[in-house]
Amino acid sequence: MQFTREDAWKLLNEYTKSQSLLKHALAVETSMRAYAEKYGEDVEKWGIVGLLHDFDYEKYPTPEEHPFKGCEILRTLGYPEDVVHAVLSHAEYSGVARESLMDKTLFAVDELSGFVTAVALVRPSKSVLDVDVKAVKKKLKDKAFAKGVSRDDVFKGAEELGVDLDEHIQFVIRALQGRADELGLRGMAQEA
Repeated sequence: MQFTREDAWKLLNEYTKSQSLLKHALAVETSMRAYAEKYGEDVEKWGIVGLLHDFDYEKYPTPEEHPFKGCEILRTLGYPEDVVHAVLSHAEYSGVARESLMDKTLFAVDELSGFVTAVALVRPSKSVLDVDVKAVKKKLKDKAFAKGVSRDDVFKGAEELGVDLDEHIQFVIRALQGRADELGLRGMAQEA
């Protein structure tokens, strides 16, 4: 692939100023890279897809614009069509089917990465190192918690990816734990 992570990071920062959106992009990148490694796929490409999936959201937040405007920009810049397709297909309302393993993985980790981050931030330690599957599942049942996260997308994502929900949650938690410092999720963890 002709584009590097550095190129993607620059593009993301050109369009996104919100620290929470930047951290979300990093969290999704982290989960995408971990799954790419697990599946023997292109770790760099999958990471770039994770970084860029919402890069246009701050400037174009409506369903009429996001991710369509971003995908126009990606095409203009010459990003590969499979990258553009994955970004388009992560939005349930886009009408673009998730076909490849990369498409399905992006959809599966997007909402869940954000949700695990939210669970970490309400822990007394504010650390992802103190998050487990049980805590995530408990919070998934609490409709008032992280209301912006589609529970249906979390469940459907695991199903489409063909993985057990508990295993999927654990996989994403572990991926984010491995990058806790960069994600601002180390908090005051009580490491055993």
